[in-house]
Parts: sequence; structure tokens; C-alpha cells
Amino acid sequence: MSNYLLYFIVGIVVGIVSALFGLGGGFVLVPVLNILGVGIHQAVGTSSAAVVFTALSSTLAYSRRGMIHYKTGILLSIPAVVGAYLGAVMTTYVTPCELKVIFGVTLLFVAYRIYAKETAEPNEVNVSEIRLDYRLVPVGGFFSGIASGLLGVGGGIINVPFLVWLGMPIHYAVATSSFAIVFTSTSSALKHYYLGNVEVHWLLLLVPGLILGAQLGAKTAEKVKAKNLKNAFAVVMIILALRMILSGLGW
Repeated sequence: MSNYLLYFIVGIVVGIVSALFGLGGGFVLVPVLNILGVGIHQAVGTSSAAVVFTALSSTLAYSRRGMIHYKTGILLSIPAVVGAYLGAVMTTYVTPCELKVIFGVTLLFVAYRIYAKETAEPNEVNVSEIRLDYRLVPVGGFFSGIASGLLGVGGGIINVPFLVWLGMPIHYAVATSSFAIVFTSTSSALKHYYLGNVEVHWLLLLVPGLILGAQLGAKTAEKVKAKNLKNAFAVVMIILALRMILSGLGW
């Protein structure tokens, strides 16, 4: 009973963070599972499967609020599905320590990019008014897919800063990323399951909390100022990045 409660609480926390930052939750779940004793490859695989549920839950919540830019989400998703499959395959050629360092360095880079970018509040622009260079969107989608399969993070660590860089306000970037992650995480989860990297018993215990937490996170994100949201995004990622890098280096 105590173990079930622990997994449920972990699921809620990951679900909240997932919807709040549009990252799928894997960037929290991977290190947490690793700390709790799950091997890094199994943590990545299980996280990839868990992210499917957090992304679905947060997507439903954001859809009701009209915050998803569907054209961008679809353009991200199509190449990301291919990238996610390739990323999952790449995990078989990378050692656990190398994977941790890659994960951490990626998070540091993304934290810097998101912190340095100015972004608008959601009430300053309507989702139908957003205009991006759609030729670049599939490129970002492919690399977010690689990140999803290789790192088990759903691809949001690429999606959100990439969309903000293209000019999308962060609240809409978070919502659109959640939508795109449904497809990328499904692709990487299926490949990881085939590779034997998904711990199904962990997944079943986490899912109820993940779904509930994602609903709470989406509701919270709508009330947070854009500047505070992106700064919090950066801080959380730096902390996790340093933890993973130090662990990968054996410190």
C-alpha cells in the first residue's frame, strides 16, 4: 500500500510538471525512476510509455481551453514519429553513463535558450493569430523525436524552446507541445517495449497519478505569467541537468 501511494504521488508530481511545461514529464520521471533504483535504459523506456498518458491528459485539458495550435502540432508530429523510433534504437548503442551525460547537457542548453527568450502573455494574442515559419517546424519535430526516443522525455525539451524561438507565446507552445508529444511518445514507447525497456508494473502504478496531475498542471499553467513560467522552466531543468551529469560522471 505504501509503495502504491509513493508511485501515485510521483505520478501526480510528474503529471503536473508535464502539463505545466509541455515536456511530457519524462525529464522529471527519468531521473526519479533512476534514483529509485530503475536502470537508466529501463527508466527511459518506462518514461516513454508513461509520457503517452500525461500527454493525452494534458492535451484534453488544453484543447478545452483553445490553446493548441493544431497545424504546428501536426507538422511537429509527423517527422517526430520517425525521429522517436530512431532515438529508441540509438539507446542500444549508448552506455548508461553516456546517456545520463547526454541527457544533462541537452537540458542545460535548452534551459539557457528558454530563459533568454522573451515571450507574450496568452491574453495578448489569439491562437488563430499565431504565424510561424512552417518550413522550419518539421526540422524541430524530427530532433524532438530523437530526444523522445533517446532520452525518454517526450520531445518537449526541444518542442517548447523551439516554438518559442519561432515566435509562439510560451503558453501556446506548452499546449501545442503536449499535443505533439502524444504521437512522438507513442512511437518511442512501442519501440522501447519491443526492446524490453518498459517496466509495466511501474507504469500501471504511475498512470492514475500521471493523468490526475496533468489535469492539475494544465489548469495551473493558464494562471501563471509567461515570464514566470519560462524562468521556472529553466531553473527546474538546470537542477535536473546537473544531477544527471554528475551521476553520469560517477560523482
